[in-house]
Amino acid sequence: MLRNLFLPEKSTVIFALKGVIAMVMALTIAFSLNLDRPYWALVSAIFLQMRPESGLVVEKALCQIIGTIVGGLFGILLLTQFMAYPYVALGLLALWLGLNAALSAMVRQANFVYAFAMAAVTAEIVVLMVMASPSTADSQVVFAIAQARVSEIVIGSICAGVVSHLFWPVKVKDSLQRQARSVINQTLQYLVTELDKSGSHETRHKDIDSIMATLGMVSEDASAVSYEGPKGPGRTRAANQLAQKVLSLLALVQIFGRLQRRHRELVTPALSQLLDQLREAFGQIAASDDFEYCLEQVKTLRSDLVRYRSSNDFDLPFESHMLNIASEITSELTVLLRAYRALEERDSTLLNAPSMLTYRDPLAGLMIGVRTTVVFLIGAFIWVGTGSTAALMIMILPVIFSIMLARLPLMVLKVVLKRLLIGVVVAVVVAVFFALNLLSQSSGQLEILLLVLAGPYFIGLLLLADRQTLPYGLGFCIPFSILVSPSKDMSRAFSIDNTLSSGIAIFAGVCILFWVFHLITGPSVQLLVHRIFKTTYQDLLAIDQHVSPAAWYNRRMADRLLRLTNYDQGSQSRAITDLALTALNLGHVSIRLRSICEGLAGKQLQSLSHWQASLAKAFLLASKGRCDDGFEKACDVLYDELVVLVGNSNQIEAIQGMFLRINLTFERSAEAIAAQKA
Repeated sequence: MLRNLFLPEKSTVIFALKGVIAMVMALTIAFSLNLDRPYWALVSAIFLQMRPESGLVVEKALCQIIGTIVGGLFGILLLTQFMAYPYVALGLLALWLGLNAALSAMVRQANFVYAFAMAAVTAEIVVLMVMASPSTADSQVVFAIAQARVSEIVIGSICAGVVSHLFWPVKVKDSLQRQARSVINQTLQYLVTELDKSGSHETRHKDIDSIMATLGMVSEDASAVSYEGPKGPGRTRAANQLAQKVLSLLALVQIFGRLQRRHRELVTPALSQLLDQLREAFGQIAASDDFEYCLEQVKTLRSDLVRYRSSNDFDLPFESHMLNIASEITSELTVLLRAYRALEERDSTLLNAPSMLTYRDPLAGLMIGVRTTVVFLIGAFIWVGTGSTAALMIMILPVIFSIMLARLPLMVLKVVLKRLLIGVVVAVVVAVFFALNLLSQSSGQLEILLLVLAGPYFIGLLLLADRQTLPYGLGFCIPFSILVSPSKDMSRAFSIDNTLSSGIAIFAGVCILFWVFHLITGPSVQLLVHRIFKTTYQDLLAIDQHVSPAAWYNRRMADRLLRLTNYDQGSQSRAITDLALTALNLGHVSIRLRSICEGLAGKQLQSLSHWQASLAKAFLLASKGRCDDGFEKACDVLYDELVVLVGNSNQIEAIQGMFLRINLTFERSAEAIAAQKA
């Protein structure tokens, strides 16, 4: 496998220290500008520390600024039109929050999700701050509050970005290269496992789960690396190309694995020799730690396959078809290794690789929007009923968390929210017995304020730097900032009643969020799986209408594969994952067949479109656990037309072998899905 070419990650202590510097800078600038609530600059800087790599900080800062400006403008518009009708304004604000939550489900990158969260919460803060003091509200006050909120968020974003670039910078490209190396190693291991006659079902799916999880991280970081210097966009395209080729390899190699496991009667001596050769070559590549050796071995394997074809007569069309697949695997693996190298060196042939496309399900987005709206309305009823300013916290923080945590499975969400609540409790204790107690006795000097706050924030940022402890850090840092609310005059800030009321409100808001998530769970897994397969069916119908169909299909299937493997991890048969991989393969098969047919007979084949429609229909039937002979009949019609137009040839026979293999796949997939449903 490829050796570790990079230095280990920076210490979490360095990350925490950078975060403290960013917050000190943000708070100092906010104080110097006499902003109303400087702690929102702190909150802004904290959110950017969750992934402190330079490119990710810049991307999140841009998303945060854009979302904040959009939310501020909407808040101003809403108040200028409906200030005299507060309940109407609250209703429209609830719809705005639901809309942004629903739209956040239409994007994949966490930074883009965060942009929608900021658009929602900024409008919420502007509206609620004005409505909390209706006697002094006018257009000038509305604009001043909106301007202050936007200014505070922008200051926090800029400070975090500057510190990320100037102090011990950590690059996204380093983590992207580690992830790329990891996914190549995982893919090579999967190739070996699929070709291993003794490989287990559990091992294969464990490899698939690991590959898809790492591909998700590659996709997450690929857009952010474009902000890191002139080579950044090239690295983005190289990462996209790498993801494309991993998917293509998954689509191809499973054919050999399923052949060995399910249809050993079709493994002729010639195919057995071919499989042994592939198994040995991939094993050597996977065991190597030298990149150049790996690349050379793939080139040698390609040459061996060419010689193997010329020195052997393949009597069966199925044998010829399988040799074509083996040659295609080596071609894809060559480009995969080149894409990895292009993460360091610019490669002009990789410039047009598209990124993974987010699977967008409007039904799932609708449920996320409804859930966020319900969380806000519960807080609004409590606020209107009690009139307590502390109740504002029930509406603000839970809305942010509702959008940012929307995609987590319920079991994971329980753990995350539990850790958030522990962080909130600790924040209240530290604020009451340490920070506010000291600050209320200080002379209000900024230096003392920063000195007192540095310790708690440093510990909180240490927790933010690790994925496992991140919820603790998030639950501590943000409530702590709000409870302390640093300002120039802290002598009047200490009030145990107000602090405890705000802390209880934040705690109650997170508890409400948990129960809303628990009660409004969204569409069932079965329905979501069916909708993904229905969308894939539609793509199979339209795949021939695109200039680069393989790239178009891969980028659309990537996120679906990731979702389907997540949905299916609790099952024993993993039939859904197998069918998802089959769907990936079917797209490549149809592209390859169309290319061969048009090369043989031009574009005069009348039955090719009918064959494509039958392929898509057969897949949809298999996803429901059913199978008929419609696709087999379409294969016979297309084969007969090819024979009439061009006569018998090795390529025609290879196509017949392809038809046989696909029919067997549909029968097997339908049986597996039916058994899982039963």
